Amino acid sequence: MCLDAWLTILQAVHPGSPGVVELLRAQGTAANVVALPRRDLMAVGLDTKTVARLKSPDADLLADWSRWLERPGHTLVTVDSPGYPPLLQELPDPPLALWSVGARLDLLQAPQLAMVGSRNPTRSGRDTAERFAHYLSDRGLTITSGLATGIDGAGHRGGLAGAAGTVAVLGSGLDVIYPATHHALAQNIIADGLLISEYPPKTPPRSLHFPQRNRIIAGLSVGTLVVEAARRSGSLITARLAADYGREVFAIPGSIHSPLAKGCHRLIKDGAKLVEDAADVLVELPSLLQFPNRAEAAAVEPAIDSDSITAQPGYPQLLQAMDFEPCSLSQMSERTGLTTAELSSMLLLLELEGFVEALPGGLYSRLPKRSA
Repeated sequence: MCLDAWLTILQAVHPGSPGVVELLRAQGTAANVVALPRRDLMAVGLDTKTVARLKSPDADLLADWSRWLERPGHTLVTVDSPGYPPLLQELPDPPLALWSVGARLDLLQAPQLAMVGSRNPTRSGRDTAERFAHYLSDRGLTITSGLATGIDGAGHRGGLAGAAGTVAVLGSGLDVIYPATHHALAQNIIADGLLISEYPPKTPPRSLHFPQRNRIIAGLSVGTLVVEAARRSGSLITARLAADYGREVFAIPGSIHSPLAKGCHRLIKDGAKLVEDAADVLVELPSLLQFPNRAEAAAVEPAIDSDSITAQPGYPQLLQAMDFEPCSLSQMSERTGLTTAELSSMLLLLELEGFVEALPGGLYSRLPKRSA
């Protein structure tokens, strides 16, 4: 890779500019593109401002980018590089280059699963995302998401806890962490995973960047799992892109009363695979993973801790009576015969242990089983 030629191109064109990848493929190298006469560059559709920047690049900007790339763990992976993700090469509009920082550049070549969903999930949704991500990471799937609050963050944390790690795709430069509340998470990902972006250093987050980022998340991944999404959630854009790219789409169903289940239910109606446990994802991707069938995948599903509070008298019966639909104290009292005082005490302990979620309006909902 001729770094100077690549940096010249990247400062001249906007990410996602049409026709540049085809021009690079036709010319063979970035250096050949930069060396083309102005008339030839204009003939392939580049505008006068782009051609001017190619012929008279911003020397200060190139120097800044070069210094950034000299720092440990900082890399530029270009579309003509052997390290460029092969699945991204299949996209109709692959990014020209990926700026990256982190200890695990190898993750760009690993099988990845995108995990996306609500920025304001329920506790149940957040716990499910983290638990599934941890489990799937241990089975060989790198968890890829967009570092947003909510489901994205939970997916990254679960991926970090597992063996296959996590990749975060930003809609800004890698030195502009967004949202700022995920600065510590980003540092953890740099230490044990990988941050990538199509946007060069010092690029601020802009609304236009996030749909572009979503195409990279979907394009990197063999499949996309949606965990809690409203009917108009941006996560549905990522899922649609994944389907357009011929990748698998998975969705976790929820309560018919929850607005955060509407998007997932819509995806399932449109053909997404319904996911009830992590093994459902593994079975759809047998060629990439170690489990050839559903029975073997289910056999390694994490078990509930038998020493948990739910083993104590009365608690299993209460959880069974609650089911997974929101219910009130009076409803639980009718089903169990327990007084509201007894229920309040038991529900408090269950909530502290993560088995129950308190909802607005005095309602409670049972959470999915926790893994050990």
